[in-house]
Amino acid sequence: MTEPGAIEGLLRQLAPQALGVVARRHRFGEAEDAVQEALVAAARRWPESGLPDNPLGWLVRVADRRLVDAHRSDAARRRREEADARSAPAASGPGTIPGLSGEDDSLLVLFMCCHPALPPSAAIPLTLRAVGGLTTAEIAAAFLVPEATMAKRITRAKARVRDAGATFAEPSADERAERLSSVLRILYLLFNEGYTTSAGPDLARPDLSIEAIRHARLARAAVDDPEVDGLLALMLLTEARRPARTGAHGELVPLAEQDRTGWDRTMIDEGFAVLTPALARGALGPYRVQAAVAGVHAEAESPEATDWARIAALYGWLEDLTASPLVRLNRAVAVGEAEGPVAGLALLDGLDGELDDHHRVHAARAHLLEAAGRPDEALVELRAAIRGSTNVRERDHLTLRATRLNAAIGRARLDG
Repeated sequence: MTEPGAIEGLLRQLAPQALGVVARRHRFGEAEDAVQEALVAAARRWPESGLPDNPLGWLVRVADRRLVDAHRSDAARRRREEADARSAPAASGPGTIPGLSGEDDSLLVLFMCCHPALPPSAAIPLTLRAVGGLTTAEIAAAFLVPEATMAKRITRAKARVRDAGATFAEPSADERAERLSSVLRILYLLFNEGYTTSAGPDLARPDLSIEAIRHARLARAAVDDPEVDGLLALMLLTEARRPARTGAHGELVPLAEQDRTGWDRTMIDEGFAVLTPALARGALGPYRVQAAVAGVHAEAESPEATDWARIAALYGWLEDLTASPLVRLNRAVAVGEAEGPVAGLALLDGLDGELDDHHRVHAARAHLLEAAGRPDEALVELRAAIRGSTNVRERDHLTLRATRLNAAIGRARLDG
């Protein structure tokens, strides 16, 4: 029997490759659905039967058979899928994951999926689901929209590709350059979902962030662009903090309380080696600016040594580039550390509407209000953040903060 965790990792690696093969022969919407069903069948069957000698070929065969048999009855289709799975080559030894033959074309599949038939606002969510394996809810959280809205967007995107009759051939060098920004955005969102999941019992999903880093390395080897370097450096400098980011029981440890000796110095050194020459290459883009922020944190030996004024300036630069409300949120926290909580609170004004009552706005406001000596108002914001948080570890951390603050307020009243 093969370990389910090993199979899950293999399926995540094989998914874009299988989609690339099937999408070259069939329309994308049909291919994506068929590959997803093949992945589900593999996840159900392989832990018990073991891996086939050619896992990628198995997925492609099952997906192709699904498409060929689509016009027939559900019962007949199920019988043929089961027969196909039973006829797969003998399984490998227990617990082994064989190496994949041929080149890893998963980056190529990302470029293929960012098709000109789709605007980036549609191509990116569709690719995150088809290639990144994210759920519609996770993608919706990344785009700050309701899940139902994102589901409709993805459905429309698939229909648009179908109606355009788009084929997913290998893009030329010029086409790759045109699609690069969408590919980088996909990898950025995939990494973010891995570093802090939008929902669920775990703080993070390392499999997603590691996969995003792997693709960023592939992109850097394939494309000479300083923003690719910036994205890889950002991922490395951020991922380096993971070992100190959770406690013994998986609880969230905020940046100010982390044991920085636990940070991965090898990864930090690699991040700076990638970032330093990239910063000298022309006008800075958003990924290099964010990597520079991560670099300031990585350089600080303690929270007190952090150059918050520099971070605030970098976030100001980033806000000019992106006009993102989430960047404004981060800038407000940095300004609050550099210039005082009142200055940070002023920057948060008006963000509730832009972020639709996002729990991180409430959490940031609570932090600044508590620092400003306004604990009762901070407690109200903390409770709002708790209600809005869907990540269990984040919610537990916010609840602990609220409990401690409530106790401190009670003690102050007794003393008074």
